[in-house]
Amino acid sequence: MSTQTVGRVHVSEIEPHDSCQGDEPQWLPVRHQFDVKSFGVNAWRAPSAGAPVIEDHTETEGGADGHEELYFVASGHARFTVGEEEIDAPAGTFVYVRDPSLRRSGVGIEDGTTVLAMGGRPGKAFRVSPWEKRHFGD
Repeated sequence: MSTQTVGRVHVSEIEPHDSCQGDEPQWLPVRHQFDVKSFGVNAWRAPSAGAPVIEDHTETEGGADGHEELYFVASGHARFTVGEEEIDAPAGTFVYVRDPSLRRSGVGIEDGTTVLAMGGRPGKAFRVSPWEKRHFGD
């Protein structure tokens, strides 16, 4: 974990968290890499074509804090499902989900599809999620 004022790392240099198994999305803990305190940010990689890149979830269950989320497909090609909507998202595409209660997920269409996920609760200071605390304890 870096505590420097300015940092630089290529996505390929961030090791997937060891909790990732099989065809689960590989979690690249960006927030932890830089010790970001003010907002949530992580990257996720699909290990193979057809594998999940963003797990099926809402931001209102399982201890989630009601975040709006912005996804950016950094490499590869993804297909998102947000509510009932299917969204084709090749590299360079942003997908924004304002409503925290909408179910969302993403699948990598290409091997190694990588998605940057950023989120926060409007009007509230950022808090580390219980989910992340289980993995890092901060």
